[in-house]
Amino acid sequence: MRYGYWMPVFGGWLRNVADEKMEASWDYTKKLAIRSEDIGYDLTLVAELFLNDIKGIDAPSLDAWSTAAALAAVTKRLELMIAVRPTFHLPAIFAKQAASIDRISGGRLSLNLVSSWWADEARRFGVRFDQHDDRYARTEEWLGIVDGAWKEHMLSHTGTYYTVDETIVEPKPIARGARTRPTVWAGGESEAAKTLIARDCDAYVMHGDPPDRIAPKVADLKERRAGFGKPPMQYGMAAYAIVRDSDAEVKKELDRITNVSEGSPGYGNYRDWIANTKLEQQVSLQDYSVSNRGLRAGLVGTPEQVAERVRDFEAVGVDLLLLQCSPQLEEMERFSEQVMPLVAEAGATAAPARG
Repeated sequence: MRYGYWMPVFGGWLRNVADEKMEASWDYTKKLAIRSEDIGYDLTLVAELFLNDIKGIDAPSLDAWSTAAALAAVTKRLELMIAVRPTFHLPAIFAKQAASIDRISGGRLSLNLVSSWWADEARRFGVRFDQHDDRYARTEEWLGIVDGAWKEHMLSHTGTYYTVDETIVEPKPIARGARTRPTVWAGGESEAAKTLIARDCDAYVMHGDPPDRIAPKVADLKERRAGFGKPPMQYGMAAYAIVRDSDAEVKKELDRITNVSEGSPGYGNYRDWIANTKLEQQVSLQDYSVSNRGLRAGLVGTPEQVAERVRDFEAVGVDLLLLQCSPQLEEMERFSEQVMPLVAEAGATAAPARG
């Protein structure tokens, strides 16, 4: 299992706690990224929104791509999975910018391709907001241009959404071994999303769910992927982690973080998200309280219980966990110290003898 985490560029994950002691600042982000490399984390996901959907639209939030460039320069081995929304970035220009950041990082950039969901944000920033399936059609064409600009010396393209003429992107992203481009992660539960991901992306990232719901999702994408004749994908999942020494402490923490009401700052954004996505399951307000259905993953309990749950996800094909917790640094320290060794120990015990 690889361990990743969401960079708290919005100042936290809880919609009912104003100050989570992890401000949306470069100082905190830099500190967290550098420390995470020392305690066993492999990847950070930097989400892209120009407004803060967690703490309310008036609250501070960091820009994903300028933050990514800075993180690339101060980290050594952390994979930087940065979210990108095609409607906010012209593809040829983006290909140039992303290639530069990949070079700065020494080939540690990956993308989280997001086809947008927040209509009000798009309106406020003067960006066109397409309907659901049109967004995925745009994303497909956008990715084709980005990928082409990374592969070809000179690219021309005339399509439905974009036209580029003799585009040159040099230097290219770093190619190393099987890596021919930055890994392209994407999520989604609609038919349009799953088709795009299986055909054109490299990895599938899922909202939090129990193992018995994750298993068929992984199996479905594997089958779709094989149908396109493409190599195997990676599979990641969002999860909110609560690690405590007793059931009573777990319950106390759950009660603290899930009492979101209609008056909470992010409630209106929750309604916008539900209206503009196509999900396989109904999402409750409690699910939304910690973002990305993270509590449904069930990484909640004693260290032994959480480690067993991690192994359950490994067994159904998940190879990356993207953790959210609050406060992020302190809880990531706890997870590293108390859960990761138990998972590794169980894996070593289960491994067949060599000789």
